[in-house]
Amino acid sequence: MNKTKSTLLVVGIVILAGGGLWIWSGNRHPATAPSKAAGPVPVTVAKAQSGEMPVFLNVVGRAEAYEGVTVKSRLDGQVLAVAYTEGQAVKQGDVLVRLDPADFNTRVAQAEAIVAKDQAQLAKAHADVERYSGLKARGFVSDEKVNEVRTNEAAAAATLKADEATLALARLQLSYTTVRAPFAGVVGARLVFPGSSVKINDTALVVVNRVDPLYVTFSVPERHLQRLRQTVSKGPMPVQVALPGNKEIRFEGKAKFIDNAVDATTGTIQMKALLDNKGARLTPGQFLNVSMVLDQVSDAVLVPNEAIQQGADGNFLYAVKADDTVEVRKIEIIASHQGNSAIAKGVAVGESVVTDGQLRLTPGARISAKPANAEAAKPKATEQAAPAR
Repeated sequence: MNKTKSTLLVVGIVILAGGGLWIWSGNRHPATAPSKAAGPVPVTVAKAQSGEMPVFLNVVGRAEAYEGVTVKSRLDGQVLAVAYTEGQAVKQGDVLVRLDPADFNTRVAQAEAIVAKDQAQLAKAHADVERYSGLKARGFVSDEKVNEVRTNEAAAAATLKADEATLALARLQLSYTTVRAPFAGVVGARLVFPGSSVKINDTALVVVNRVDPLYVTFSVPERHLQRLRQTVSKGPMPVQVALPGNKEIRFEGKAKFIDNAVDATTGTIQMKALLDNKGARLTPGQFLNVSMVLDQVSDAVLVPNEAIQQGADGNFLYAVKADDTVEVRKIEIIASHQGNSAIAKGVAVGESVVTDGQLRLTPGARISAKPANAEAAKPKATEQAAPAR
């Protein structure tokens, strides 16, 4: 019995040992082949150049009519006719609205009749003075009577002047029944219709805006105020105006006005630029992008905008070292214009920077560089080889 137990124990131990060996051999990882060294990363590079860079100030402005007025009636009355069409371009003096002139024609006729009566009375008084002066010379009337008729003549002359002024006022009010454009411009929507009642200096008849030339009003941060004043003091400051989302159509203008106070709530100061608006291409109230040159940086280090990357610590780029490896350079940008950026520090003139392929780069990575102009030349060659259609 003991022998059988011993045999079973030995067999169990052998089975356990074999199973453990099998498990251990199955879990062993095969020897990995030695890794192949990574090749250089293909990138496009460009050299930092030296040149001039304008420093632009870009803000958002709003178009504003050069002149604008809401025309109101100078009389109480009723609209007889509306002579303008909505959106019509008018000249100074063009008829816009006619009011019913019947009441005012009657007042003019009444004033004319009173003046005619006064003129007749004055003529009679003048004749009395001449007659009584002749009688006095022959001793038939006293000096007192002559003075009396002369006083009557003076009173008749004064009455005539007063009534002539009343007639002039009546004629002036009659002229107010014809409402004319105060200056050349564009009229807005129709505000009154024939039969509408209007009140003096209350009812708006039409809005007229002069849109050529046109003002563009915009606000700039107060930190630029000193530089702006120095520039404007030398003459009108050139500005470029463009429609939002459309950089192809630009308008040239001149900044001539700087407000006399800074807005304390926003820390900005208002400016106005004047520009031609032939054909009314711009409309008052329209949002516009305004750009102006604040300064000109000479001998600036210029790199293509494609080389600049954004990181958690700010702007950076990959600079190429002499051994064809790259390193990360933190940079400060002064200004950007026409595809290039001026760098304050971080890159020197003549150094090569990576403009394409940055996603595969790490600090110290080896690169295989090709110039940026070679990449640009490929599409051109393809375009030249393409057949004409």
